Amino acid sequence: MQLGINLGYWGAGMDGDNLAVAQEADRLGYAVCWAAEAYGSDAATVLSWVAAQTERIDVGSAIFQIPARQPAMTAMTAATLDSLSGGRFRLGLGVSGPQVSEGWYGVKFDKPLARTREYVEIVRRAMTRERLTYEGEHWTLPLPGGPGKPIKLTVHPQREHIPLYIAAIGPKNLEQTGEIADGALLIFPSAEHLEETTIKHLRAGREKAGLTLDGFDVSPTLPIALGDDTDVDRLADVFRPYTALYVGGMGSAKQNFYNQLAQRMGYEKEAAEIQRKYLSGDKQGAAAAIPQDLIDRTTLLGSVDRIAERMRAYAAAGVTTLNLAPAGFSLDERLASLRAGTEALERAGLA
Repeated sequence: MQLGINLGYWGAGMDGDNLAVAQEADRLGYAVCWAAEAYGSDAATVLSWVAAQTERIDVGSAIFQIPARQPAMTAMTAATLDSLSGGRFRLGLGVSGPQVSEGWYGVKFDKPLARTREYVEIVRRAMTRERLTYEGEHWTLPLPGGPGKPIKLTVHPQREHIPLYIAAIGPKNLEQTGEIADGALLIFPSAEHLEETTIKHLRAGREKAGLTLDGFDVSPTLPIALGDDTDVDRLADVFRPYTALYVGGMGSAKQNFYNQLAQRMGYEKEAAEIQRKYLSGDKQGAAAAIPQDLIDRTTLLGSVDRIAERMRAYAAAGVTTLNLAPAGFSLDERLASLRAGTEALERAGLA
């Protein structure tokens, strides 16, 4: 199992810290550095900045939002980043959610599976550097009856095949991801529930494509906080606002994929209560309603030995790249968590 680092969203006063975190991850031998986007910083610019100031670590989009870019533009960006980074780019895609898709980009959030499948097909076709033509439900290239003509990509990626990941949570999305992608970007993974909530759906998709999970990258992100094992409850409290935001406030009342995941993990009543409080404006109440074990099962908390034990559980459950999101109120705390991650991986016998 490899380790990655997830910088999340650029900004919030941590710009310089995030670069230092990425550079330390590069020095420590982390496999990949991911950057996210929603409606603030864009991932492509951040990844260019990180790639220019690191040497070995891959850089990946987690995610490029499908409603934000035409697929041919994503192919251009992926090819450019791969070329500039010396073959270190990983392309992560996702549909975002209804609030961002429709409120920020003005793109109707409908038929996300079909749109994702067509998007991936166009991106991959464009990156073959053959003249681009496509006929689908959501995209037709070139547009019929006009001056458009088939065009081919002029940029040469460093590699013939750029790894393509999809952010997936729901069973149908996971199955399609297993079928059409090289890896899955996951959030709130519990090692104890991973087979039932995630792996079995990815496996079904791979089987549909005549493939196995061999070579497929199961790549979740877990927050990590280093501390004493007797202080795990306090460490878990650090992530209550984060968990409440996703389980309670992401998406809409009817379309919150993270809330649905918590329900599939056995927290049906709790997930409903967290969402009810969050959407009513009671964010503190929503955070307080999160069960302690839900946080503990979806984060890495405590001593290096305790984190190593959890890493073994994730590896046994099928995780191949474990991405860490180091917590801390200072750069030193975040860097300490990074170093603890590599030490824990070694103690777990997984390095």
